[in-house]
Amino acid sequence: MPAIDHRQLVAALLPAVLTAGTIEMRYYCEGCAVESKADASPVTAADREAEAVLVAAIAAAAPGIPIVAEEEVAAGRMPALGSEFFLVDPLDGTREFIAQRGEFTVNIALVRNGAPVFGIVYAPACDELYVTLAPDVAAMAKVAPREGPVTLDEIGLTPIRTRTPDPKALVALVSRSHATPETEALLAQFAIASRTNAGSSLKFCAIARGAADIYPRIGPTMAWDTAAGHAVLAAAGGSVTTLDGKPLRYGNSMATLCNPNFIAWGTPQPLAPRI
Repeated sequence: MPAIDHRQLVAALLPAVLTAGTIEMRYYCEGCAVESKADASPVTAADREAEAVLVAAIAAAAPGIPIVAEEEVAAGRMPALGSEFFLVDPLDGTREFIAQRGEFTVNIALVRNGAPVFGIVYAPACDELYVTLAPDVAAMAKVAPREGPVTLDEIGLTPIRTRTPDPKALVALVSRSHATPETEALLAQFAIASRTNAGSSLKFCAIARGAADIYPRIGPTMAWDTAAGHAVLAAAGGSVTTLDGKPLRYGNSMATLCNPNFIAWGTPQPLAPRI
């Protein structure tokens, strides 16, 4: 497979990502009807309209690479996959979107041989953009939703990096809408000095920029929920592992697109529990 030109791919997809954010903010401010999918998760017109813009842009920028998009899959349209494919979640954190909490994101990831090797995460209500610029370089920018042409020079990307954690005083992130007793039991194995509830893939990005150290997720997630944030975190120096310490991987079938329980770390390797 050819090497990924991260900057070129980010530049090609950025207008669509910001347009998707514009669509979502319109519905966020004006409101929209909420439907339930077969798995009982919520979906809105914002999800579907944003996804259509993103899928079209990816198809134009990287023709021939399959695109697994959340709402397309929900509608029964799952492409045949090989070792390389895009994952799209047009609106991660739909519950936060509906509740007007602002912690929702646009997500695009490229997976190769099970690993997320490129990612874009955009939080339009927060004006925060996170991208990979190289396998070991992640960056962020403050940019408001907009439509039309935009360049990387205009938005002023700043490199980000995970911090060196203090094992005796870790900062934890916990899913705002999906906390469980199992999550609490896992965190009890570590010396947690403070914790914050947060929504969507922004938790990966917070660790990537050095604002937190650990995010455990005990409960169901899909590959499109996590791969973009995973890519950003890995490029910033962090990692995502299953509970037994193995790297979280993304398979190329519907069954293997369901994630196991995992922990996102601000370190290249998992930290040892205190007990």
